[in-house]
Order: sequence, then structure tokens, then C-alpha cells
Amino acid sequence: MSTPFTIRQLAGRPATPEPLSRSVLIIVDAQQTYLGGPLQLDGVAPALDECARLLDRARAAGAPVIHVQHDGGPGSLFDIRADSGAIASQVAPRAGEAVVVKQHGNAFIGTDLAARLQALGAPRQLVVAGFMTHNCVNSTARGAVNLGYAVCVPASATATRALPAPDGGVVPAAEVQRANLAGLADVFALVVARGDDIPD
Repeated sequence: MSTPFTIRQLAGRPATPEPLSRSVLIIVDAQQTYLGGPLQLDGVAPALDECARLLDRARAAGAPVIHVQHDGGPGSLFDIRADSGAIASQVAPRAGEAVVVKQHGNAFIGTDLAARLQALGAPRQLVVAGFMTHNCVNSTARGAVNLGYAVCVPASATATRALPAPDGGVVPAAEVQRANLAGLADVFALVVARGDDIPD
């Protein structure tokens, strides 16, 4: 059996990320609802810690930071007016950092995210981290590439949960995570194992 390869490799796309100082860090949906209750994610605590480390490094490097927050409406698991929809304290926005509120998986749909990125000038690498890997991280990364941005996803700064399988079984969270990151890495994003793989 031949060794698998990605379409990115066939196309000669970069295999190493740009530094954080030449990037925009986008933290997607790092919200309280994923830390407990029905939507608690597998491995969410270390992933959130990794998001926090990336955030500290991006701030130190002078990189723009954009926080994305999903709003599912009053009473929902993503109610941004309640604790469930609040951004986790470890990655809470500071004054001057943009917060983009969305209602769709792709953070570019129905928001000013594209306009905010354009206002930064020359296209930069987008470092996309956060939750959930199979849903909003995946959708936002693909949306960014469709707009012409280079995307880097640090795997350790993402997490997801087990899902029901079409055959009535269960797809474990680790398999959902692995398959979605592999799918992104095939075409849409440079996926690195850890945030530390992205230089300052």
C-alpha cells in the first residue's frame, strides 16, 4: 500500500506555518457551554489551555486577535446573554480585541469578519483555534480559504465530542477529531500538532 499524501502536498503548498507576528489569531466559540453539560467536549480543558497559551503569545507578538462567539438565542446552550454562551475566562477578550458574534457555523456568514480582516491590510495567515473541530472550526477554516486566506489549525487547540453514526453506532470523539483534522489538512489548512509549532 502506498504512503498517503495530501492534495496540499501535491500542489506544493507550504509545509511550515508563518510566524504568529504575521498572522491573525481567530479563537472560535471558546464558550462556557463546552466546558460542562450536554455539550462538554472531550479534552476541552487542555485544548482551552492551549488556546490561552496561543492567545498570550499572539498578544506578545503584536498579532491581531479576533474572538468569535456563537449566539443561539435566548435560552439556548449558546445564549451570549447567559453564562452558557459567555467566552471562557481563560481566553476572555481584552479591550481593543474584536468580538464577532455569529449565528452560523462559518464565522464569515452574516458577520463583519471578512471586513475586519480586510481592514488589517495585506492578507495574513489565519490561525484558527477553538471549538468544535468538526463544526465551526472546520466551517470557518474552509470559509477563510474560499476567500483566499492561508489557514493554520493547531490541533491541540481544538476539541470535539462523540457523535452518533449513521449505522446506529457511535463515532468516538477521538475519531471525529482525527478525521476532521485530516480532512482539513488534505486541502484547506496547514494542520500542526501544537501551538508551539507556530513560531513567534
